[in-house]
Amino acid sequence: MSAVEACFDGLVGPTHNYAGLSRGNVASSTNAGDTSSPRAAALQGLAKMRHLASLGVAQACLPPHERPNVALLRSLGFSGDDARVVERAGRTAPHLLAAASSASAMWTANAATVSPSSDCEDGRVHLTVANLASKLHRSIEAPTTEAALRAIFADARHFAVHAALPAADHADEGAANHTRLAATHGEPGVELFVWGRSATGGPGPAHFPARQAREACEAVARLHRLRADRVILAQQHPAAIDAGVFHNDVIAVGHRDLLLYHEHAFVDPDGVVAACRAALGHRLTAVCVPSHDLSLDECVATYLFNTQLVDTAAGRVLVAPAECMASPRASAVLQRWVDGGHIARVDALDLRESMRNGGGPACLRLRVVLTDAERAAVLPTIWATPERLDWLEGWVRRHYRDSLTPADLADPRLLDETRCALDELTEQLGLGSLYEFQRAGA
Repeated sequence: MSAVEACFDGLVGPTHNYAGLSRGNVASSTNAGDTSSPRAAALQGLAKMRHLASLGVAQACLPPHERPNVALLRSLGFSGDDARVVERAGRTAPHLLAAASSASAMWTANAATVSPSSDCEDGRVHLTVANLASKLHRSIEAPTTEAALRAIFADARHFAVHAALPAADHADEGAANHTRLAATHGEPGVELFVWGRSATGGPGPAHFPARQAREACEAVARLHRLRADRVILAQQHPAAIDAGVFHNDVIAVGHRDLLLYHEHAFVDPDGVVAACRAALGHRLTAVCVPSHDLSLDECVATYLFNTQLVDTAAGRVLVAPAECMASPRASAVLQRWVDGGHIARVDALDLRESMRNGGGPACLRLRVVLTDAERAAVLPTIWATPERLDWLEGWVRRHYRDSLTPADLADPRLLDETRCALDELTEQLGLGSLYEFQRAGA
């Protein structure tokens, strides 16, 4: 069956800032307190969408979340009208206001885990919303993400959207720890789930917390009705997590019949590759990058693996952050991949605003494999056509601030600016009353 891989990129929200909320994410911690540019961040993200669309990729967008999240602040004891809640949180608990204001939903690789219909027993595309239970600022995303996905993938004949898993022992970070491999997008594939910790114990990282639970991977596979012989569970290497590889997509990238990975991506890399090859009938090219070619620290600094592999008329293209080309060792690895025929070329993009918060090209997109009929059933206004991208760029320029510091989050005008922008956006994208402030004002 014919199918394509669509990319659903997150629109960067108006409160994009550097509050350093993500322990274990080196870039996030390093740039904490710096001045961000929400406008530049959003325009860089839109430029990436436009570039992918120009390569022939089916490109769509997912909306930002309402921030600050006033409901979170109220649940933590702040009272008064919305402006007063924000002011009080900023004055007495700026760390909580920062958590309530994070634009982290832009990294839609963490929005959900997706399995295509060819892999699922009921012949539908399954999407399970990630609970992101490991971080307060991310744990509040699931309700809005679920509402958006249900609006976009509303046709129950083709799609099944599952609510986030119960958090407890099922911490789930979504597609950032999930890779699907297949000979073609339309054929049944192998789904590789990577976990960092398990309720049953075992070795783990010593310095930074492991975010993905093995139990969450197992639950998603059951919800998606995947064949047991097509599901592979692999433990992420604890040394990689301690080096700042907080998600597996920072240390490995796969696309169809190609898997590029660092030697410390998995506890048992040879076993993982062998299992994938066996399940795929050995139709897999796996390329390992040894530490002497690129250290774990360099993987984290350049985000060499947090890249996108896409099929184009000119061959397979790897979309990378510009930081890769500034590193002699990373650029040498990329050149070896070109010389080896694994990719046709590298397209380096400027994603500096996202990169400084710890998110590269792969973080910004959720991959959804769709047949022609499924693609036609997706909410049509969500596709990133040239005309819609033009509108979105104008929308960003009208509503987003050029600069923002963590202290600016306490400005009640920012809440009003964000709500005004989101009101206009949901109308343009046909999403209805997606946000709480819209439903409360109805």
